[in-house]
Amino acid sequence: MIKALAGSFSKIVRRWLPDAFLFAVILTFVVFIFGIVFKGQSPIEMVNFWGQGFWKLLAFAMQMVLVLVTGHTLAKTRVVESVLAAIAGLASKPSQAIVVTTVVALIACWINWGFGLIVGALLARQMAKKIKGIHYGLLVASAYSGFLIWHAGLSGSVPLKIAQVSKNFMSAITGGEVIPVTETIFAWQNLLICAVLILTLPIINMMMAPDADDIVEIDPALLEETGGQTAKTKGTTPAERIENSVIISMLLGLFGFAYIVYYFITGGKLGLNSVNMIFLFAGIVLHGTPANFLKAANEAIKNTGGIVLQFPLYAGIMGMMVHSGLAASISQWFVQVSTPMTFPFFTFLSAGIVNFFVPSGGGQWAVQGPIIMPAAKALGVPLAKAAMAIAWGDAWTNMIQPFWALPLLGIAGLGIRDIMGYCVVALLWGGFVISLVLTFL
Repeated sequence: MIKALAGSFSKIVRRWLPDAFLFAVILTFVVFIFGIVFKGQSPIEMVNFWGQGFWKLLAFAMQMVLVLVTGHTLAKTRVVESVLAAIAGLASKPSQAIVVTTVVALIACWINWGFGLIVGALLARQMAKKIKGIHYGLLVASAYSGFLIWHAGLSGSVPLKIAQVSKNFMSAITGGEVIPVTETIFAWQNLLICAVLILTLPIINMMMAPDADDIVEIDPALLEETGGQTAKTKGTTPAERIENSVIISMLLGLFGFAYIVYYFITGGKLGLNSVNMIFLFAGIVLHGTPANFLKAANEAIKNTGGIVLQFPLYAGIMGMMVHSGLAASISQWFVQVSTPMTFPFFTFLSAGIVNFFVPSGGGQWAVQGPIIMPAAKALGVPLAKAAMAIAWGDAWTNMIQPFWALPLLGIAGLGIRDIMGYCVVALLWGGFVISLVLTFL
C-alpha cells in the first residue's frame, strides 16, 4: 500500500508540481490575492508589503549559499569521501542504503539542521556510487526526510529562543521566567516523537521503493564530474607556487580553528555560522592547497542559483503574510476553535500552514508566538507544550515545502519533482505520529 501511495504521489507531483522557483512565484500571487480578498488590503498595499520584505533575508540567503558551498567543497576531499564511504559500507543493497541514509540524516538533523541537510545529501551520493539498483530520487528524499525532526533538536529555533533570558513578550507571560530545554527539547514527550520517527521513518522510506521496472538510477560518473583534488604541481612562477602551497592552507586553517576553539570555550553554541566556519576551514585544510580548494569551491558555487533567486521571493511572501495580517489570522482562527485538549493539535496544524508562507523558524515564532502563548496560558495548556507544537508544525510541512530542500538538491543534483512525491508520504506519517503525541500525551 505504501509503495502504491508513493507511486501515486510521485506521478501527481511530476505532472503538476512546477519548478521550485515557479512554486515560489505562484505562492507570491496566491498570498497577494488572499491579502486583498480576506484582509481587505489594496493591491498597492500588498505590493508595498512585498517590497518591504523582499530583501529581509539577504544575510540568511548568504548563510544558505555557504551551507551548500562549504559542505559540497568539504565533501570533495579524500578524507570526507573515505568517511562517508565507510558509512555507506554499512549497506550492501538498496533497502539497507535507504534505511542507513534515513537514520543518519535524522540523527544529524537533530544535532544541527544545517549539518544534517549536508550530511544526508553527501551520504546519498556515496550510496549511489557504491550500490547498484537504488532509485536515486527515493534515496535523496530519504536524506531530506531527516529534516522532519530538526525543530525538536539541539538547533531548534523556538525551544532555544524561549530558554534565553531576555525582555520580550515571553517575560510578561511567564513572570520573568524562562522555559528550559528540559521542558522542550529534552521533555519525554518530545523525545518520544523523535524516537518513534527514527525507528519507523526508515522503514516507511524503505517500503516506498518502486518496482524494478520503475527504478531510476543515477550514473555514478555524474557524481564524480565536479570538484575533487588535483595533483600538487611545483609551479614555475611565485604566484603558482603560492597557489599550490600547503603551508598557506595550513596557516589559514590554523587561524580559523584557533578562533573556533576559542568561540566554543567561551560559551559559543553550534549554529549555522559556526557550522559553516567549521566546514570552510576543514575544507581548506583537507584540500591541501589553495588551488585544490578553489577548484572545488568554484564547482560547488554553480549549484547555488536556486537559493540566490528564491530567497528574495520568499522574503517578499513573508512580508505580505506578516504585514497584511494573514499569518496572524490563521493562528487566531485555530485558537478560537480549540479546547484545552485539542489546542496543541490545532496549533500544530496552524504552524504547518503558516510555514508554507513563512519558511523560517525564527520568523514563524515571531508571528505565532504572541498569539499562541497567551491563548495557551488562558486555556491552561503548558507553555512548553504549546511552543513545541509550533516547532513541530514548522518542521512538519518542510516535507512538502521546496524552500529548505534547495541546498540538499543542489548537492544531490536533482530537482524538486524527483523527491517530493516520497516526501508527501513522510509528511503523512510524521503528521500522524506527532498529532497523536501532542493530543494524548
